[in-house]
Amino acid sequence: MEVQVDGRKLSIVQGDITEQETTAIVNAANNGLWMGAGVAGAIKRKGGEQIEREAVAQGPIEVGGAVVTSAGALRARYVIHAAVMGQDLRTDAEKIRQAMRSALKAAEERGVDSVSFPALGTGVGGFPLDQCASIMIDEAEIFLRATRVVNEIRFVLYDEVAFSVFAKELSRRRRDLP
Repeated sequence: MEVQVDGRKLSIVQGDITEQETTAIVNAANNGLWMGAGVAGAIKRKGGEQIEREAVAQGPIEVGGAVVTSAGALRARYVIHAAVMGQDLRTDAEKIRQAMRSALKAAEERGVDSVSFPALGTGVGGFPLDQCASIMIDEAEIFLRATRVVNEIRFVLYDEVAFSVFAKELSRRRRDLP
């Protein structure tokens, strides 16, 4: 599913974020930046342990912040580690919103033209998918109207349930437009 926001692409796909060919992919990180389970674990397994070493060397960071590392053996050029939770591995709406903003700012500062996001905070962090979809799509639309650098934001959802929730939220927004 794809829509245009001021001539820029906002898309939702079902798949594996580690296989995306966007310039950057986002890791739903903890503020210590160590990579254990979930999306972080998949990125580390497929991209290599040097991604985690580069990230940890820049941490710890504030919850809601983001750092950029190389992408190791992944197809992407960068991994943006968005600290959506602290060491307690819990998150909330404001942490997700701030982590999304920080990740997009980091992408813009690096000249990234396309970036793939997972559903931040919904795995290990336990945040509800429907609320996450609303927050993340909202932030993506706001950002795409303002950026001069990023041409595509892609939400990559691993399973059919998450994909359906994000697609439903985007469809609902399109119907609500004047």
